[in-house]
Amino acid sequence: MTRLPDGRYVDDAPYDPQISIQTLERKDLDAPAWLLIWRQFRQHRLGLISGIFLLLSYLMLPFAGFIAPYPPNLRHAEHLYSPPQSINLWHEGQFIGPYVYPMTSEANLETFQWEFKPDTSRPVKLQFFCKSEPYYLSGLIKTDRHLFCVPDGATIFIWGSDRLGRDVFSRILYGAQLSLTVGLIGITVSFALGIFFGSVAGYFGGPLDWVINRAIEILRSLPELPLWLALSAAVPSNWGPVAVFFIISVILGILDWPGLARSVRAKFLSLREEEFVRAAEMMGASSGRVIRRHLLPNFMSHLIASATLSIPAMILGETALSFLGLGLRAPAVSWGVMLNDAQNLANVEIYWWTAIPMIPIIVVVLAFNFLGDGLRDSLDPYRS
Repeated sequence: MTRLPDGRYVDDAPYDPQISIQTLERKDLDAPAWLLIWRQFRQHRLGLISGIFLLLSYLMLPFAGFIAPYPPNLRHAEHLYSPPQSINLWHEGQFIGPYVYPMTSEANLETFQWEFKPDTSRPVKLQFFCKSEPYYLSGLIKTDRHLFCVPDGATIFIWGSDRLGRDVFSRILYGAQLSLTVGLIGITVSFALGIFFGSVAGYFGGPLDWVINRAIEILRSLPELPLWLALSAAVPSNWGPVAVFFIISVILGILDWPGLARSVRAKFLSLREEEFVRAAEMMGASSGRVIRRHLLPNFMSHLIASATLSIPAMILGETALSFLGLGLRAPAVSWGVMLNDAQNLANVEIYWWTAIPMIPIIVVVLAFNFLGDGLRDSLDPYRS
């Protein structure tokens, strides 16, 4: 050891890279599992960006009414199929801040359609944190404060309006509350059933395993889409939007559990012969405790990755059912319900913005898939 003028000591031994590598490996082995997974996951750029995007999307859901300029079902009778308005900053070479040009409409007597043209002579400045139509923040607190709006008498349709004059942008924000939540509820039902039946079949085996496997094979042999349609059509038409939403979520979860149950069963068949399981059994641990405290934790990382890859299927399932008119129904607002208005291709050709709800569906499904890929690649932090 050599003493420096400032009082510090320096090791005079020559640098050995092999010793440094061994020290780093020992530190990695001593690190908690979640830290190793996080180190691996943050190297997956697409997965990390997708995770941040989805986190912000779900945090936005309670504040959809604050961000949206209008309630989802507010109609503007004079702005049916109004095209999207662009937000500008400069007018006639002068910076005046965010503004839109108001839309003027006139009837075309040849095509019998309303034609909209922006009035470029009078820009309408956007107002921020202003008062407009009342709504319930997080579904509990009534308020009328919005992130942005326009003065009375003017309208703003960032992504246009639909056939009833409802703002597409506002409806997409409100629709995210149902479309994104249906996946969480469905995956909760699916995982509860899949983990229960899969763990029972894999741990106990015997007749229980045979019965559960036959039930799984029967469910997996049924065509999925017709089964969805049949179960959804059985929902009474007089039920309210909330009841229909929950029953659709439960239906999606019930039909999704067989695949997960098979994965859990296969994993439990291999884990139940491990020494730590035998030791827990010999110490008097009950079957439920062995499953909860010893088997499931060794399988939890795979379950998390499976959940992120299953949620997009739930979202697409709700979208497909609502698009066909057998899922959520008006006045409920979801992305599938909005696409139900875009079934007429000739209508979409003229009013292309009615198909905009496809964009958030595609983006969210891709984000979940990228996140699932990132988690799946990070589950084994010790791999080379």
